[in-house]
Amino acid sequence: MFQTNASQTTKNMIEVQNLSKNYGPFQALKNISFRVDKGQVVGFLGPNGAGKTTTMRILTCFMPASSGHVTIASYDVFKQSREVRKRIGYLPENVPLYPEMTVSKYLTYMAKIRGVQARQRKERLNSAVEACGLTERRHQIIGQLSRGYRQRVGLAQALIHNPDVLILDEPTSGLDPRQIVEIRQLIKSLGRERTILFSTHILSEASLTCERLLIISRGQITGDVPLSDGRAVALEGDDTSKKIIRLEIAGAAADKVLATLRDIPDVTTAEQVDAETFHIHAASETDIRAVVAETIVARGWQLLEMRTIEMTLEEVFLSLTK
Repeated sequence: MFQTNASQTTKNMIEVQNLSKNYGPFQALKNISFRVDKGQVVGFLGPNGAGKTTTMRILTCFMPASSGHVTIASYDVFKQSREVRKRIGYLPENVPLYPEMTVSKYLTYMAKIRGVQARQRKERLNSAVEACGLTERRHQIIGQLSRGYRQRVGLAQALIHNPDVLILDEPTSGLDPRQIVEIRQLIKSLGRERTILFSTHILSEASLTCERLLIISRGQITGDVPLSDGRAVALEGDDTSKKIIRLEIAGAAADKVLATLRDIPDVTTAEQVDAETFHIHAASETDIRAVVAETIVARGWQLLEMRTIEMTLEEVFLSLTK
Protein backbone atom coordinates (compact mmCIF):
# COMPACT_ATOMS: atom_id res chain seq x y z
CA MET A 1 0.00 0.00 0.00
CA PHE A 2 1.22 3.49 -0.79
CA GLN A 3 2.03 5.73 2.14
CA THR A 4 0.99 9.37 2.36
CA ASN A 5 4.59 10.40 3.08
CA ALA A 6 6.06 8.45 0.20
CA SER A 7 7.61 11.56 -1.32
CA GLN A 8 9.75 11.98 1.77
CA THR A 9 11.01 8.42 1.97
CA THR A 10 11.31 7.02 -1.56
CA LYS A 11 14.66 7.05 -3.34
CA ASN A 12 13.30 6.73 -6.89
CA MET A 13 11.25 9.89 -7.31
CA ILE A 14 10.52 9.08 -10.96
CA GLU A 15 10.27 5.52 -12.19
CA VAL A 16 9.22 4.61 -15.73
CA GLN A 17 8.80 0.99 -16.78
CA ASN A 18 8.04 -0.24 -20.31
CA LEU A 19 6.23 2.95 -21.29
CA SER A 20 4.67 3.14 -24.76
CA LYS A 21 2.47 5.70 -26.49
CA ASN A 22 0.74 5.24 -29.83
CA TYR A 23 -0.93 7.86 -32.00
CA GLY A 24 -2.92 5.59 -34.25
CA PRO A 25 -0.37 3.56 -36.24
CA PHE A 26 2.51 5.82 -35.17
CA GLN A 27 4.41 4.70 -32.06
CA ALA A 28 5.84 7.80 -30.36
CA LEU A 29 7.31 5.92 -27.36
CA LYS A 30 8.58 2.37 -27.66
CA ASN A 31 8.70 0.52 -24.36
CA ILE A 32 11.04 2.97 -22.58
CA SER A 33 12.27 2.57 -19.00
CA PHE A 34 14.32 4.84 -16.72
CA ARG A 35 14.44 6.20 -13.20
CA VAL A 36 15.47 9.43 -11.53
CA ASP A 37 16.59 9.35 -7.91
CA LYS A 38 15.68 11.83 -5.24
CA GLY A 39 17.77 15.01 -5.46
CA GLN A 40 19.07 14.41 -9.00
CA VAL A 41 19.06 16.99 -11.80
CA VAL A 42 18.70 15.00 -15.02
CA GLY A 43 18.69 16.30 -18.58
CA PHE A 44 16.34 14.73 -21.13
CA LEU A 45 17.88 15.14 -24.59
CA GLY A 46 16.91 14.10 -28.07
CA PRO A 47 16.23 15.37 -31.59
CA ASN A 48 12.94 17.03 -32.49
CA GLY A 49 10.17 14.44 -32.51
CA ALA A 50 12.14 11.98 -30.39
CA GLY A 51 9.43 11.70 -27.72
CA LYS A 52 10.60 14.11 -24.99
CA THR A 53 7.42 16.18 -24.69
CA THR A 54 5.19 13.11 -24.97
CA THR A 55 7.06 11.48 -22.08
CA MET A 56 6.81 14.60 -19.94
CA ARG A 57 3.08 14.97 -20.60
CA ILE A 58 2.52 11.40 -19.48
CA LEU A 59 4.62 11.89 -16.33
CA THR A 60 2.63 15.00 -15.42
CA CYS A 61 -0.78 13.36 -15.96
CA PHE A 62 -1.63 15.51 -18.99
CA MET A 63 -1.78 12.52 -21.33
CA PRO A 64 -2.53 8.81 -20.92
CA ALA A 65 -0.08 6.15 -22.05
CA SER A 66 -0.86 3.22 -24.31
CA SER A 67 0.93 0.83 -21.97
CA GLY A 68 3.53 0.71 -19.21
CA HIS A 69 3.87 1.79 -15.61
CA VAL A 70 4.95 5.17 -14.17
CA THR A 71 5.29 6.28 -10.56
CA ILE A 72 6.15 9.67 -9.09
CA ALA A 73 7.26 9.56 -5.44
CA SER A 74 5.84 6.00 -5.38
CA TYR A 75 2.37 7.12 -6.55
CA ASP A 76 0.95 5.60 -9.72
CA VAL A 77 0.52 8.25 -12.43
CA PHE A 78 -2.48 6.48 -13.96
CA LYS A 79 -4.29 5.35 -10.80
CA GLN A 80 -3.32 8.09 -8.32
CA SER A 81 -3.01 11.15 -10.51
CA ARG A 82 -4.35 13.51 -7.83
CA GLU A 83 -1.55 12.51 -5.46
CA VAL A 84 1.00 12.74 -8.27
CA ARG A 85 -0.08 16.29 -9.21
CA LYS A 86 0.42 17.42 -5.64
CA ARG A 87 4.06 16.44 -5.88
CA ILE A 88 4.91 17.68 -9.37
CA GLY A 89 5.66 21.16 -10.67
CA TYR A 90 5.39 21.31 -14.46
CA LEU A 91 6.73 23.96 -16.82
CA PRO A 92 5.50 23.22 -20.36
CA GLU A 93 7.38 24.54 -23.37
CA ASN A 94 4.70 27.17 -23.91
CA VAL A 95 3.91 28.60 -20.48
CA PRO A 96 0.15 29.18 -19.94
CA LEU A 97 0.31 32.71 -18.54
CA TYR A 98 -2.41 35.36 -18.31
CA PRO A 99 -0.76 38.50 -19.73
CA GLU A 100 -3.34 40.89 -18.25
CA MET A 101 -2.67 39.76 -14.65
CA THR A 102 0.11 40.93 -12.37
CA VAL A 103 2.72 38.43 -11.28
CA SER A 104 1.36 38.29 -7.71
CA LYS A 105 -2.26 37.85 -8.73
CA TYR A 106 -1.40 35.15 -11.24
CA LEU A 107 0.68 33.19 -8.74
CA THR A 108 -2.00 33.55 -6.07
CA TYR A 109 -4.54 32.24 -8.57
CA MET A 110 -2.25 29.27 -9.38
CA ALA A 111 -1.80 28.59 -5.65
CA LYS A 112 -5.59 28.30 -5.30
CA ILE A 113 -5.77 25.93 -8.27
CA ARG A 114 -2.94 23.87 -6.77
CA GLY A 115 -4.86 23.51 -3.52
CA VAL A 116 -2.53 25.57 -1.34
CA GLN A 117 -4.44 26.40 1.84
CA ALA A 118 -5.39 30.06 2.34
CA ARG A 119 -3.19 30.50 5.41
CA GLN A 120 -0.14 29.27 3.45
CA ARG A 121 -0.61 31.19 0.21
CA LYS A 122 1.21 34.35 1.21
CA GLU A 123 4.21 32.35 2.44
CA ARG A 124 4.30 30.20 -0.70
CA LEU A 125 3.92 33.29 -2.92
CA ASN A 126 6.81 35.05 -1.23
CA SER A 127 8.97 31.93 -1.38
CA ALA A 128 8.32 31.32 -5.11
CA VAL A 129 8.83 34.99 -6.01
CA GLU A 130 12.12 35.14 -4.14
CA ALA A 131 13.41 31.81 -5.48
CA CYS A 132 12.72 32.89 -9.08
CA GLY A 133 14.14 36.40 -8.77
CA LEU A 134 10.79 38.14 -9.22
CA THR A 135 10.73 40.30 -6.10
CA GLU A 136 11.02 43.54 -8.05
CA ARG A 137 8.51 42.38 -10.66
CA ARG A 138 5.78 40.94 -8.44
CA HIS A 139 3.36 43.86 -9.03
CA GLN A 140 4.13 44.18 -12.75
CA ILE A 141 1.68 43.06 -15.45
CA ILE A 142 2.89 39.80 -17.01
CA GLY A 143 2.30 41.04 -20.55
CA GLN A 144 4.87 43.80 -19.95
CA LEU A 145 7.64 41.39 -18.91
CA SER A 146 10.50 40.22 -21.11
CA ARG A 147 10.49 36.61 -22.27
CA GLY A 148 13.13 35.75 -19.67
CA TYR A 149 11.01 37.08 -16.84
CA ARG A 150 7.93 35.31 -18.21
CA GLN A 151 9.92 32.08 -18.00
CA ARG A 152 10.67 32.93 -14.38
CA VAL A 153 6.95 33.39 -13.75
CA GLY A 154 6.37 29.99 -15.33
CA LEU A 155 8.92 28.46 -12.98
CA ALA A 156 7.32 30.25 -10.04
CA GLN A 157 3.91 28.72 -10.85
CA ALA A 158 5.56 25.30 -10.99
CA LEU A 159 7.01 25.94 -7.52
CA ILE A 160 4.03 27.59 -5.87
CA HIS A 161 2.81 24.41 -4.12
CA ASN A 162 6.31 23.37 -3.03
CA PRO A 163 6.56 20.14 -5.09
CA ASP A 164 9.15 17.42 -4.66
CA VAL A 165 9.64 17.00 -8.42
CA LEU A 166 10.06 19.59 -11.17
CA ILE A 167 9.52 18.62 -14.81
CA LEU A 168 10.63 21.36 -17.19
CA ASP A 169 10.11 21.20 -20.94
CA GLU A 170 12.62 23.39 -22.81
CA PRO A 171 12.88 25.99 -20.01
CA THR A 172 15.41 28.11 -21.94
CA SER A 173 13.72 27.97 -25.35
CA GLY A 174 13.83 31.33 -27.13
CA LEU A 175 15.93 33.09 -24.49
CA ASP A 176 19.01 35.20 -25.18
CA PRO A 177 22.43 34.08 -23.80
CA ARG A 178 22.17 36.19 -20.66
CA GLN A 179 18.67 34.92 -19.89
CA ILE A 180 19.83 31.34 -20.49
CA VAL A 181 22.59 31.77 -17.91
CA GLU A 182 20.11 33.19 -15.40
CA ILE A 183 17.60 30.37 -15.86
CA ARG A 184 20.42 27.79 -15.70
CA GLN A 185 21.61 29.17 -12.37
CA LEU A 186 18.03 29.16 -11.12
CA ILE A 187 17.55 25.51 -12.09
CA LYS A 188 20.79 24.53 -10.36
CA SER A 189 19.73 26.31 -7.17
CA LEU A 190 16.31 24.65 -7.25
CA GLY A 191 17.99 21.28 -7.75
CA ARG A 192 19.59 21.46 -4.30
CA GLU A 193 16.24 20.62 -2.72
CA ARG A 194 14.24 18.96 -5.50
CA THR A 195 14.37 16.27 -8.14
CA ILE A 196 14.45 17.85 -11.61
CA LEU A 197 13.94 16.37 -15.06
CA PHE A 198 14.23 18.87 -17.87
CA SER A 199 14.49 18.69 -21.62
CA THR A 200 16.75 20.87 -23.73
CA HIS A 201 18.34 20.99 -27.17
CA ILE A 202 21.39 22.83 -25.87
CA LEU A 203 24.19 20.40 -24.99
CA SER A 204 26.26 23.02 -23.17
CA GLU A 205 23.18 23.83 -21.11
CA ALA A 206 22.83 20.22 -20.03
CA SER A 207 26.53 19.78 -19.30
CA LEU A 208 26.58 22.81 -17.01
CA THR A 209 23.37 21.97 -15.18
CA CYS A 210 22.94 18.20 -14.97
CA GLU A 211 24.66 15.32 -13.26
CA ARG A 212 23.19 12.83 -15.71
CA LEU A 213 21.68 12.75 -19.19
CA LEU A 214 18.95 10.54 -20.62
CA ILE A 215 19.16 10.37 -24.42
CA ILE A 216 16.02 9.53 -26.39
CA SER A 217 15.84 8.94 -30.13
CA ARG A 218 12.88 7.79 -32.22
CA GLY A 219 10.89 6.92 -29.13
CA GLN A 220 13.59 4.82 -27.46
CA ILE A 221 16.08 5.51 -24.67
CA THR A 222 19.45 5.10 -26.36
CA GLY A 223 21.79 6.23 -23.58
CA ASP A 224 22.03 6.96 -19.87
CA VAL A 225 25.09 9.19 -19.47
CA PRO A 226 26.53 10.19 -16.09
CA LEU A 227 28.41 13.50 -16.10
CA SER A 228 31.41 14.72 -14.14
CA ASP A 229 32.38 18.39 -14.44
CA GLY A 230 30.14 18.60 -17.48
CA ARG A 231 31.82 15.70 -19.31
CA ALA A 232 30.49 12.24 -20.09
CA VAL A 233 32.25 9.69 -17.88
CA ALA A 234 30.40 6.52 -18.87
CA LEU A 235 27.66 5.20 -21.07
CA GLU A 236 25.40 2.22 -20.56
CA GLY A 237 24.78 -0.20 -23.37
CA ASP A 238 26.80 1.51 -26.08
CA ASP A 239 30.21 0.99 -27.65
CA THR A 240 31.18 4.55 -26.80
CA SER A 241 31.64 3.40 -23.19
CA LYS A 242 35.03 2.05 -24.27
CA LYS A 243 38.19 4.08 -23.89
CA ILE A 244 39.90 5.19 -27.09
CA ILE A 245 43.69 5.27 -26.96
CA ARG A 246 45.59 7.06 -29.72
CA LEU A 247 49.01 5.66 -30.61
CA GLU A 248 51.76 6.88 -32.91
CA ILE A 249 54.12 4.02 -33.73
CA ALA A 250 57.13 4.09 -36.07
CA GLY A 251 59.48 1.36 -37.25
CA ALA A 252 57.01 -1.30 -38.37
CA ALA A 253 54.54 -2.14 -41.12
CA ALA A 254 50.97 -1.15 -40.32
CA ASP A 255 49.58 -4.69 -40.75
CA LYS A 256 52.08 -6.06 -38.21
CA VAL A 257 51.23 -3.29 -35.74
CA LEU A 258 47.49 -3.94 -36.07
CA ALA A 259 47.95 -7.70 -35.61
CA THR A 260 50.08 -7.14 -32.51
CA LEU A 261 47.69 -4.63 -30.96
CA ARG A 262 44.70 -6.92 -31.52
CA ASP A 263 46.50 -9.74 -29.72
CA ILE A 264 46.91 -7.67 -26.52
CA PRO A 265 44.48 -8.86 -23.82
CA ASP A 266 41.54 -6.49 -23.17
CA VAL A 267 41.99 -4.70 -26.51
CA THR A 268 38.59 -5.00 -28.17
CA THR A 269 39.33 -3.27 -31.48
CA ALA A 270 42.29 -1.69 -33.26
CA GLU A 271 42.20 0.48 -36.36
CA GLN A 272 44.66 2.44 -38.45
CA VAL A 273 44.08 6.20 -38.78
CA ASP A 274 47.06 7.09 -40.98
CA ALA A 275 50.56 5.79 -41.71
CA GLU A 276 51.79 5.79 -38.10
CA THR A 277 48.61 6.53 -36.11
CA PHE A 278 46.35 3.89 -34.59
CA HIS A 279 43.29 3.87 -32.36
CA ILE A 280 42.61 1.04 -29.96
CA HIS A 281 39.54 0.47 -27.79
CA ALA A 282 39.59 -1.14 -24.37
CA ALA A 283 36.95 -2.05 -21.82
CA SER A 284 36.12 1.01 -19.71
CA GLU A 285 37.29 -0.57 -16.44
CA THR A 286 40.68 -1.66 -17.80
CA ASP A 287 43.86 0.43 -17.97
CA ILE A 288 46.01 -1.23 -20.63
CA ARG A 289 48.49 1.56 -21.35
CA ALA A 290 51.43 -0.08 -19.56
CA VAL A 291 50.89 -3.40 -21.37
CA VAL A 292 50.59 -1.65 -24.72
CA ALA A 293 53.81 0.30 -24.16
CA GLU A 294 55.74 -2.81 -23.06
CA THR A 295 54.49 -4.75 -26.09
CA ILE A 296 55.55 -2.07 -28.56
CA VAL A 297 58.99 -1.58 -26.99
CA ALA A 298 59.57 -5.35 -26.86
CA ARG A 299 59.03 -5.49 -30.62
CA GLY A 300 61.76 -2.88 -31.10
CA TRP A 301 59.30 -0.30 -32.46
CA GLN A 302 59.21 3.39 -31.56
CA LEU A 303 56.28 4.61 -29.45
CA LEU A 304 56.08 8.28 -30.40
CA GLU A 305 52.83 9.07 -28.62
CA MET A 306 50.12 7.43 -26.51
CA ARG A 307 47.12 9.31 -25.12
CA THR A 308 43.50 8.72 -24.24
CA ILE A 309 40.93 10.46 -26.41
CA GLU A 310 37.82 11.78 -24.68
CA MET A 311 34.60 12.01 -26.62
CA THR A 312 32.92 15.39 -26.47
CA LEU A 313 29.34 15.57 -25.29
CA GLU A 314 28.35 16.46 -28.84
CA GLU A 315 30.01 13.31 -30.16
CA VAL A 316 28.26 11.23 -27.50
CA PHE A 317 24.90 12.74 -28.42
CA LEU A 318 25.42 12.21 -32.14
CA SER A 319 26.53 8.61 -31.64
CA LEU A 320 23.42 7.85 -29.59
CA THR A 321 20.92 9.54 -31.89
CA LYS A 322 22.26 8.60 -35.33
